[in-house]
Amino acid sequence: LSLKFGDIGNLKGLVIRFLLTTSYYQLSVQNWFSLHRLQLLYNHSIQATFNATRIYAPASYSYHCEHVSSLQRYDALLIPSSANDLSKLWEVTFIDFQIQGFNIQEGHFAYAKDCASFFSTAILMGMVMSLILLLVLAYALHMLIHLKSLDRHYECKASPAYFAQMKDNDLGDEKEPLRSSGSESYELRNQQFCKIYI
Repeated sequence: LSLKFGDIGNLKGLVIRFLLTTSYYQLSVQNWFSLHRLQLLYNHSIQATFNATRIYAPASYSYHCEHVSSLQRYDALLIPSSANDLSKLWEVTFIDFQIQGFNIQEGHFAYAKDCASFFSTAILMGMVMSLILLLVLAYALHMLIHLKSLDRHYECKASPAYFAQMKDNDLGDEKEPLRSSGSESYELRNQQFCKIYI
């Protein structure tokens, strides 16, 4: 597939050539096309050649990408074919790139396979946050399961008052049984100090 621009400034006969290949894959049971190589021609000779990576789609689809470039900041889908030729001196960037080499109907692009990967930055951050929340929930459940209840005894102390020894006759008026079964416990009515043993 060739895009001919003609003469642009000092560039005589500028042509951008896309070399596309098609292959049949048994796993997907369909033909796929891929951009194999990109060539820049002017002055009737090839000046730069770039190998394309990860630019492919089913043959009945088109391929779309926001940036197809030889620059690292755009993920460098175009790689100079050799360090010895002039390709490393060129910087090529296509914006809103869409290509379809086969099965073109009525001069329109078919449904596009986009280059955006499934694990984009936003999806990855969402998965990390979900994992953090899941760990916090698991830790909270672990703490609830291992929460120990006060099954031995319960003590409350409202005031650290000192209680003098009472006489036996006064003790009968001041004490009141709390429970009749098992061991007996007594509560002092007039003091803010209690001990309840279970």
